[in-house]
Amino acid sequence: MKPAAVFLPLLFLAATSTLPGQSPSTPNSPAAVKPAATTPAKAAADAKAAKKARKAEVQLKPFSAIAFGGGMSLMGVNLQAATNVNRYLNLRGTGNFFDYTASNISTNGFNLNGKVNFATAGVSLDYYPIPRMGFRVSPGMLLYNQNGISATASPTVGSSITLADQDFYAASTNPLTVTANLGLNTHKQAFTLTTGWGNMIPRKRKDMLFGHLSFPFEIGAAFTGVPTLNMNLFGNACTSKADAATNGESCVNMATNAQAQSDLNTQLTTWRKDLNPLQVYPIFSFGVAYSIRTK
Repeated sequence: MKPAAVFLPLLFLAATSTLPGQSPSTPNSPAAVKPAATTPAKAAADAKAAKKARKAEVQLKPFSAIAFGGGMSLMGVNLQAATNVNRYLNLRGTGNFFDYTASNISTNGFNLNGKVNFATAGVSLDYYPIPRMGFRVSPGMLLYNQNGISATASPTVGSSITLADQDFYAASTNPLTVTANLGLNTHKQAFTLTTGWGNMIPRKRKDMLFGHLSFPFEIGAAFTGVPTLNMNLFGNACTSKADAATNGESCVNMATNAQAQSDLNTQLTTWRKDLNPLQVYPIFSFGVAYSIRTK
């Protein structure tokens, strides 16, 4: 047998054989390409992405949802209504009202009757920098403001009030009566600026699917101006306590006596200066709201 006849088959077998552990497939064959292994880090990233997708925003058409809410505020009972303008903005209307009357309260020799009457209405534009979150900034306007407090005081005989360092004692005849009004509505229309938490029109998909409730909270201020203060005096009072029981010579009609009115105006000037720092009315409210889709 010729040597070539032995070596040629051996060379052919060596060229086509594979090392231990190698696939017999050719390098370019599809079987030679193995799929990449799934690592724990990649699995965690995929899970995080899926969770984020579930929390994705609902893309609402403008004015396609409305919400109504109620709660309490420093202006009384709070009512709200809102609708969506775009991804970042809601348009919200607010109203507050409170009415309370107190009668026959006796303190320090005075019989007091008072009334608190709050009534406001306004509009705000709620801006949500991150729509899926509840934080917002809300510029707005009070369009109607009738907030005020009034009181009437009737001192017992011999009880005193002090005006411009002068004491006046209620007389027994035609006794003194004091009326006062504190206005918290110098600007009937006033700019407001608030911040808060809670979107009355939810933007999260899960919120729209599984719940329509939100719990808005708000804090800020209404720039209503310096409160107004007015006071009137009626009846007789005396500069001497001894004269009060007998309506003696030091007793005068407080409504018509020039000196008494001058002392009243001097005192009112001092009290009004004390009110100068109070040019804003605080806004604080919290409550619950319910939203519905209209489209």
